[in-house]
Amino acid sequence: MDIRKVKKLIELLDESGIAEIEITEGEESVRISRYSQHAPVAAPVAAPAVAAAPAAAPVAANTEAVAPVEVEDDGYEVASPMVGTYYAASSPGAAPYVQVGDRVNEGDTLCIIEAMKMMNQIESDVSGVIKSIRIQNGEPVEFGQTLFVIDQRHVD
Repeated sequence: MDIRKVKKLIELLDESGIAEIEITEGEESVRISRYSQHAPVAAPVAAPAVAAAPAAAPVAANTEAVAPVEVEDDGYEVASPMVGTYYAASSPGAAPYVQVGDRVNEGDTLCIIEAMKMMNQIESDVSGVIKSIRIQNGEPVEFGQTLFVIDQRHVD
């Protein structure tokens, strides 16, 4: 395996918040982990599936938790768990997963964040109504950047 690919994988781990990644090319395999074999891991994160292109319709990966979130007076903020590109829909011609005013339940897909050709579904941690979407389709997103604000007062 090319050392440049290994360096890119290390950069992906640093930028994305993924705890561990394993890649196999033919008979060669490399596993990179943030933690040593002897250190306990607080919470395992599902490894995202590799997609062929950003417009790939099916997305198989889920993130278990959306990192830094805050509850403010104006609603529950859903923050990006990684650096990447924000996509509102599964493909360019598809309807967005959510729009302002939509009711969401805990576990519903809100968007996709692409990080180095890996598509990561971002799911809601709470139920409520989408109060605002703070990013445009195709824009780059930083770790911890607020993506959505969910109003939890409108939960039946």
